[in-house]
Amino acid sequence: MREEGLKGLRIPIVQAPMAGGPSTPALVREVGAAGGMGFLAAGYKTAEAMRQEIAEVRRTSAAPFGVNLFVPQPCESEPGALDAYRDELQAEADRYGVSLPQPEGDEDDAWDAKIAALVADPVPVVSFTFGLPSRPVAEDLHRAGSLLVATVTSEAEAARAATALGMDALCVQGPDAGGHRGTHDPRAEPGTTPLTALLTAIRNLTPVPLIAAGGLTTPDSIAEAITAGASAVQLGTAYLRTPESGAKPAHKDALADPRFTTTTLTRAFSGRYARGLRNRFIEDHDPTAPAAYPQVNRLTSPIRAAAAAAGDQDGMALWAGTGFQQATAEPAALVTERLWHQVAGRL
Repeated sequence: MREEGLKGLRIPIVQAPMAGGPSTPALVREVGAAGGMGFLAAGYKTAEAMRQEIAEVRRTSAAPFGVNLFVPQPCESEPGALDAYRDELQAEADRYGVSLPQPEGDEDDAWDAKIAALVADPVPVVSFTFGLPSRPVAEDLHRAGSLLVATVTSEAEAARAATALGMDALCVQGPDAGGHRGTHDPRAEPGTTPLTALLTAIRNLTPVPLIAAGGLTTPDSIAEAITAGASAVQLGTAYLRTPESGAKPAHKDALADPRFTTTTLTRAFSGRYARGLRNRFIEDHDPTAPAAYPQVNRLTSPIRAAAAAAGDQDGMALWAGTGFQQATAEPAALVTERLWHQVAGRL
């Protein structure tokens, strides 16, 4: 997504790729119809499911859109840590009447199959989270015609992405972001540099366009990010309650429930740091959760699914950024248009 590509958007708002259900083809379509850019989340999906969602977007929209991929990395948890955490979670499994899977070795989220599909049938933009693709993969996708965006959380990650691989844009994720932090080293503590300061530092490193992400739910926060050097902003939490979002009803309700007052970073649900509403599951299990992604994510999957089916918000991963209380149940196109109208008067 070169600078001219971002400037070509009528509204420089990008809908964040939210894996696990929220980022539906309908959400992508409506944000694109409003003049922004929507993203499908290929994480946790098969290559065929990804292809089907791409086809659905193309059937209903002529606007440019993107697909986000999770970059696979080896799991390096301490010996026995996964087994110990599985034993700890047995009481949760009993609570919801589900069985826990056995922790397994590394998995790659069907990386090769997804890359092959996107090379054979390219989409306008491909973005990466949790790391960087290899140079051959980046070159193949570039030759296919896709613009490439890397999610970065530090100056060091940004320098590698921009110089070593020639990414077309960087998505700069600040510490207030909801859901998983995109930190390239899964065992590293996520950075705490405020988004505007991080944008300024990275802008001094590279001229490539920057997309600001993380806790941006108000006109003031969006305007500040653009003033700090962002060519566009990426919003996720702001769209979670929209009718087009595929977030579970209990998740949407929690965002407006006054009993949830704060968010926190936790490894309890997935083995990777992610920000969500603080609930009972996090209180009980965050201190002992190992750094083992995606194994912990798979381990807790039946618990989370059963809790969602029961509407039990205390057993769900209620991913949300720090500005979650600003999220509304308006249609996604209206959210996009309203926010940008309010931002335009501040720039």
